[in-house]
Amino acid sequence: MGRLVNSTYITLDGVVGEPHEWPSTGSDDGTALKLQTDLLLASDAVLMGRRTYEVFAATWPERSGDSYSDRINTMPKYVASATLTEPAWHHTTVLADQVAERVAELKAGGTNLVQYGFGELSHTLLAHGLIDELRLWVHPLLVGKGDQLFRGGSASAFQLAGTVVLTSGTVVLTYQAR
Repeated sequence: MGRLVNSTYITLDGVVGEPHEWPSTGSDDGTALKLQTDLLLASDAVLMGRRTYEVFAATWPERSGDSYSDRINTMPKYVASATLTEPAWHHTTVLADQVAERVAELKAGGTNLVQYGFGELSHTLLAHGLIDELRLWVHPLLVGKGDQLFRGGSASAFQLAGTVVLTSGTVVLTYQAR
């Protein structure tokens, strides 16, 4: 059975939307890149909603020469979207309907998935009990507005499995589903 790990940037006030527009919290000692790269290398495929896909597809295809860029550009990617029909990023499959069922099938087939961002797709996955691990990258910022992590929905229980404090002040909290 495969696993689904959600890796999400979040601020102190609970905002998850548009992290690429947040102020910088400073650099760290390379630990963040190592954590992100290790997670990606341990995954068989990337799962994204349409908005995350658009940000990633505008960034990563132009990069290469490091483990993270090379892996994300060559691995399978699944995008949950009813509007995206012809993805330009190589190795991308659109999941236009029955997303929870398709993700459950991927996991049942042994596919380990990493999902970036926390939007409608994440709420659907939580409601169906499909997220095995949450990695919340808590940034020491108050941004005041934007999409919030939880907007209601089904209850889910998680247990703290790890904590990493980065030199930038960001804290990575890892939770396992109970």
